Amino acid sequence: MTDSPRGAAEKAPTTPLHTERLYVTWYSWLLPMAAAGLMAATVHLGYPGLRSWLPYVLLLPLTALLIWRAGRAPVRVQDGELYVGDAHLPLEFVGEVETFDAKDKRKVLGPHLDPRAFVLHRGWVRPVVRVRVTDPADPTPYWVFSTRHPEKVATLLRG
Repeated sequence: MTDSPRGAAEKAPTTPLHTERLYVTWYSWLLPMAAAGLMAATVHLGYPGLRSWLPYVLLLPLTALLIWRAGRAPVRVQDGELYVGDAHLPLEFVGEVETFDAKDKRKVLGPHLDPRAFVLHRGWVRPVVRVRVTDPADPTPYWVFSTRHPEKVATLLRG
């Protein structure tokens, strides 16, 4: 019997083989923040006094929060599992792995997309990876997700 709270079967977490966040680039913040500023200025012109500053206090931080949240999606290979966003897939159920560049991802995400597929797509990240799921109990046929390093992820998943 072991004194470890984890038990004998569980292992301590290891360092990730690959990890990335699908963050929004700095120049992609400019247009939404400018639009939020213009909307706040429009309301500012219509109301006198303290109410005129309320749109700035609400719209600018809210816009920044939404952009930041859109870029929080992680892609990670660690401890024998693939983590994409909040979902995870054990590597034992990883089948065929394919990478697609910007021009080919249009077909993968468009007319050839199975509605049952798990998709985590970020438009500002050009390449995508498609991973077939071999788990017979899982109704999801494959995963399609954005990554900035598709070849590295594909190599790790194939190995």
